[in-house]
Amino acid sequence: MNKELIVEKIAPAVASVGCFLVDVTVSADNDVEIVIEKAEGSVDWDDCSAVDKSFHELFDQDVEDYSLTVSSAGLDRPFKVLRQFEKAVGTRVDVRFRGGKRLVATLTAADEESVTLAYAALELVEGKKKKVRVDHEDRFLLSEINSVTPYIEFK
Repeated sequence: MNKELIVEKIAPAVASVGCFLVDVTVSADNDVEIVIEKAEGSVDWDDCSAVDKSFHELFDQDVEDYSLTVSSAGLDRPFKVLRQFEKAVGTRVDVRFRGGKRLVATLTAADEESVTLAYAALELVEGKKKKVRVDHEDRFLLSEINSVTPYIEFK
């Protein structure tokens, strides 16, 4: 099965349930995985079921011989498309940079090339004996970042 053809044909069905495509993968064995995200709110069973039904109407399983999984992006999966970043603006995210650095921050803006993060760090400041909290809001290129995921805080 062809990934580009799947994206082209299934995108309208995904949009009709208020979602957008995050990823489509097709294995060598025709195992198709479609990952969707809700434009507002959370993906539910009905959203996945509607996309599944549309896919089966578009592609004959007896001819194509595929297996299909439709799922939400989930809290543990890194953001892949700009719409996920845009939806997360104003929320806390866990950012892992190339080179191993990690930062938990508030995502304040995103575009095709970068994200802007607000965070606080303890730093030495001239005239102070102890480190003090310094607030930052910095722009980071996506090329400097390995992954961005929602930050899950247990209280």
